[in-house]
Amino acid sequence: MCGIVGLFLKKEALRPRLGDMLTDMLITMTDRGPDSAGIAIYGEESGKLKITVQSDTPAADFAGLDLALGEALGAPVAMRVVDTHAVLNVPLDAEAPALAFLDKRGVRVMGVGESMEIFKEVGLPKDVAARFGIRAMGGSHGIGHTRMATESAVTTLGAHPFSTAGDQCLVHNGSLSNHNDMRRRLARKGIYTKTENDTEVGAAYISSRIAEGATLGEALEGTLKDLDGFFTFVTGTKTGFGVVRDPVACKPAVMAETDDYVAFASEYRAFADLPGIETARVWEPEPATVYFWER
Repeated sequence: MCGIVGLFLKKEALRPRLGDMLTDMLITMTDRGPDSAGIAIYGEESGKLKITVQSDTPAADFAGLDLALGEALGAPVAMRVVDTHAVLNVPLDAEAPALAFLDKRGVRVMGVGESMEIFKEVGLPKDVAARFGIRAMGGSHGIGHTRMATESAVTTLGAHPFSTAGDQCLVHNGSLSNHNDMRRRLARKGIYTKTENDTEVGAAYISSRIAEGATLGEALEGTLKDLDGFFTFVTGTKTGFGVVRDPVACKPAVMAETDDYVAFASEYRAFADLPGIETARVWEPEPATVYFWER
């Protein structure tokens, strides 16, 4: 079933409250998916590349990781440990060697970007959000997901959001019927997925289209032609977020917009505590229609 939330802030004054508002929205969606939860936060850029990593044994795997990575890169590396995750700040031009080093160390990369950080784990949304201190995180926009596992196991790697390119990620409600065929098509382009989850395939498809020169809107339109099944996609990029539903649109979705923000949720009740929701324009996104906002 799964629950999706997304929030794009138009006013900078609200940015310190992003994590708090997203957390409330996600907790409201708990009964749509109690297996695992995750949130992508697009925060401030620092002139460094953020690499969010995860480990089942963080005390061992994160001990000295920043120093070892810095020595391998020949540049200082800052690290912020957040429960089972850590955010490493490396030079912008050091992505490839940094990822190769982390792969050898056996830590899992959740996402890479100048502004994006991804936190996800098995458990109820309220517990996952508390473990990572999501309420205290600020930023311009973010997306979240609470999962009811159907096509793959309940694991950290199976949780959403999925990221397959810098500052891009995806959350999904539904099921793709041609994801294995799309894996093969992506593999022929040198793009490989790491999990059995069909959502990762959707994320890889969108990021591959953008890498080929498509805009976010064009990439989302491509999902309607190339991906079969039923789906609601909410995708985040460094500058905004987008929404698309399949032509049947059997999965619930609702959006709200004010002068201060644009919000998405699987159900209206996730908007209940948003400021100014009583005067917002509220609508159900149309089937086979792309919506996106950028700053």
